[in-house]
Amino acid sequence: MNSVKSLPRQERKSPIQRMQLTFADHHTSLSWEVLRITAEFVQGFEFLSNLERTVTIFGSARLPESDPYYALARELGRRLARAHFTVVTGGGPGVMEAGNRGATEAGGHSVGLNIQLPMEQKLNPYVKEGMGFQYFFSRKFMLDYSALAYVFFPGGYGTLDELFTILTLVQTGKSNGAVPIILVGREFWQPLLDWITGALAARRLIGPDDLALLHLTDDLDEVMRLIRAVGDYADEL
Repeated sequence: MNSVKSLPRQERKSPIQRMQLTFADHHTSLSWEVLRITAEFVQGFEFLSNLERTVTIFGSARLPESDPYYALARELGRRLARAHFTVVTGGGPGVMEAGNRGATEAGGHSVGLNIQLPMEQKLNPYVKEGMGFQYFFSRKFMLDYSALAYVFFPGGYGTLDELFTILTLVQTGKSNGAVPIILVGREFWQPLLDWITGALAARRLIGPDDLALLHLTDDLDEVMRLIRAVGDYADEL
């Protein structure tokens, strides 16, 4: 006999509760959970509405200060701050810390949108204005809609998740196609682009124009040129 069905109806758990999905707080009802989620989205939009000329930097939380990509992200943070852009990251260590650190060192606006994860327990010390999120998907949404440009340094599942989410939003017209999506690190990203070309474009699983959504470079001068172009356009609106 099914053990769930044998319980009185008031004691049965919903499918969501039984599966223990990541957003569920098992000490509250699902109705209260929905209200908390809504409140977090409202707070996130209010927070983002006060930011100007934002550029979001993505990358691994695991890269140490000694890694060359940490140094590149730190330098990019400096350059963005000097050009009066707001640097936004996930607020954690690694590449995120590097971007915030460079912006802070240059006297710029350094922002972190943080969440409590095993590798990201707290805001890094270079975040000057931050917001903490309880829910992964609301924080991800804010990062995906927070910028004039998106810069991706090498990273793991989380970085790839953000990359393909933003690509999908642009591809489907749900996000501005003029916003550059920049990959820093040819050695790291080229194999992925080769796979996209050979496995997706070659089989017509994506359109020919979709390959042009990504800009691959090792040159921070090129990164800044792409970002300045969209920043100047936004300033004219």
